Amino acid sequence: MKPSLHLIWVCLLLLTACAQRPVFEKNKTVYRIGDVPEWADMQFDDESWQQRPRWVPDGQIFWSRTRIDILEETEALHPYGIRLEVYGEYEVFWDGILIGKNGNPGQEAVLPPEGKLWTTFSIPTKLTDKGEHLLAIRTSLYYYPDHTAIYSLEIDHYDELLTDKLIETSYMHIFAGAFLITSIYFLFLFLGNKKEYPMLIFSISCFLFFVLILTEFIKTNVSIHYSDHVTRLEIIGFLMFGISFLIPFYFSRQFPFPRRKLVLILYAGVLLFVFLIRHHYFNFTARNMALSMWLFSFGIVVYGTYKKKKGARLVLLTLLLCIVLPFLIPFTKGLYAGFGLILLSMFYLLSLSIKEQRIAYENSLVQSTRLRLELLKKNIQPHVLMNTLTSLIDWVEEAPKKGVLFIESLSREFDLFNQIENEKLIPITQEIALCKTHLEIMEYRKEINYSWDDEGIDPNEKVPPAILHTLLENGITHSMPHEDNSIRFKLIFESNDQSKCYTFLTFAGGARKMSREEGTGLKYIKARLTESYDTKWELTSESEEHGWRNVIKIFA
Repeated sequence: MKPSLHLIWVCLLLLTACAQRPVFEKNKTVYRIGDVPEWADMQFDDESWQQRPRWVPDGQIFWSRTRIDILEETEALHPYGIRLEVYGEYEVFWDGILIGKNGNPGQEAVLPPEGKLWTTFSIPTKLTDKGEHLLAIRTSLYYYPDHTAIYSLEIDHYDELLTDKLIETSYMHIFAGAFLITSIYFLFLFLGNKKEYPMLIFSISCFLFFVLILTEFIKTNVSIHYSDHVTRLEIIGFLMFGISFLIPFYFSRQFPFPRRKLVLILYAGVLLFVFLIRHHYFNFTARNMALSMWLFSFGIVVYGTYKKKKGARLVLLTLLLCIVLPFLIPFTKGLYAGFGLILLSMFYLLSLSIKEQRIAYENSLVQSTRLRLELLKKNIQPHVLMNTLTSLIDWVEEAPKKGVLFIESLSREFDLFNQIENEKLIPITQEIALCKTHLEIMEYRKEINYSWDDEGIDPNEKVPPAILHTLLENGITHSMPHEDNSIRFKLIFESNDQSKCYTFLTFAGGARKMSREEGTGLKYIKARLTESYDTKWELTSESEEHGWRNVIKIFA
C-alpha cells in the first residue's frame, strides 16, 4: 500500500500548490527578420513589425520585441530574473542592455550547437523599476526555421527561479519513483500468475508514466539544445499514445461490455488519427489524446457503474475529478495529476481483484479440506462399513479362501484411498485401478457379476480423485442386473483442441427409482471439478435404454 500513499500525497501536493501573484504582465511580441543593433533600444518604433514570421531561411538573424510591465518593485539584494523557453541560439537584451547569451546566434551553420532551450538570466536591479520595460531577443534559428515564437517567459526573483524548478522536479521524481516501484511490483505479480493480464497492463501503464515524467522534467537536470527538443517531444507523444490506449483497454477488461474488440479497434483508430493530424503541434496532440482517453474511459466506467460492477463508482468519481483539474492548475501539472489519479483508481480495482483472489484461495483451502473429509466419509459411513463387514463374515465362514481375497481387495481399496486423499489430481490409471478394486469388493458383497471396459485412455491424463469411483457407486446403487446377473461399466476417453471428454456408461437390466434432488455423489463430483477446473467443465447425466450415461467434459 505504500506506493498508493505516495501517489495520494503527491497528487494532493500538485492540487494544493499555491499560485503566487505574478510580478509582471506580458504584452504582445512582435518579430522582424534582419540584424540592426538599434532594435534593442526601448524607444525604437516597432509598430510595423509582424506578430510572428512563419519562416526564417538559412539561419538568418531575426529579432523579437516584447513590452513587459513590472508590477512590483524588487529589493537590492533580491533581484529579478527571467526564465525563457525559446527555440534558437540567442542574445537577451533588457531595456537595450545585454543581460545574457545562449549559444552563438548567426553562427549556427559554422559552429557546433551550443546553449540550451530553457535558460534563466538575472536582470540588474536598476533595470527593474515598477513600470514598462522592453525584452528584445536577437535570435538565429538554423535547425527549425518554423519555430520562431517565445514559448515560455517567466519573471520572478532570480534565486526562486533557480530553485523552484529543482524543488518541483524533486517532487516529480518522487512521484515517478512511486510509479516505477508499483510497475516492478505488479510485473513480478504477473510473472507469478501469467493469466492476470490486468496486472501486466497496469504495470506497463505505470512504467510508461514513469518514463513520461522523466522525459518531461529532464530539462531541469540536463541541458537540451533546441535541435534535440523535437526528439524529446516525439518521445513524449509516443508515450502519451501508449498510455492513452492502455488506460481504456485496462478498464475494458475490468468492466467488459458488448463488442469490446470492435470498440477498442475503433478507439485505436481515433487515437491514431489524433496522433497524426497536426502532429507537430505537440501540445495540441497531447491535449486531444488525453481528452480521447478520458472520453472512452468515462464511457466504459459509466457502463460498469450501470452494471453495478465493483469499484466502478469510485473510478467514475475519479474521472469526474480529473475534469476539474485543468481549472485549478496549469495544463502540464493537471495532466500528470490527472494521470496519477486515474492510475491510482486502476490500482484500486487491482486491489479489489487481489482481495477476491485471496478470499477465493482461502475458500478453496476450506473446500479442499472438506472434500478430503467427504472422500474419507464415503468409505467409512457406518452402514457401508457394517454391510461390508457382514458380507466379510459370511464369506470367511462359508468360503475362507474367497474371504481372504475379499479382505485383500478391501485392503487395496483403502490403500488407494489413503494415497489419493490429499491429492487435487491423480493419474487416470490410478482412478481406474480404484474403480476395478471397488468392483471386486461389490461382487463379494452383492454377488453380482460386474465387469469393466475402457477405451481410448491416455495414461498421461489426470482427473480429480474418486469422481469416476463416485459415478461407479451410483451405477451400482441405482441399477438392476441383467437376467444373467451381470452389470457392465465402460469408460471412453476422447480429446481435441477444445476439450477432453470422459463418457461413463452403465449397462444394466433396469434402473431403480432415483430422487429428483441432487445426491451427495453428484455434489462431490461438481465440487471436485470446480476445485480443479474452475468453471471450465460440464457434467451431464441421463438414462438410456441400456442403463445410464454420464459425460464429463473439460474445456481447454
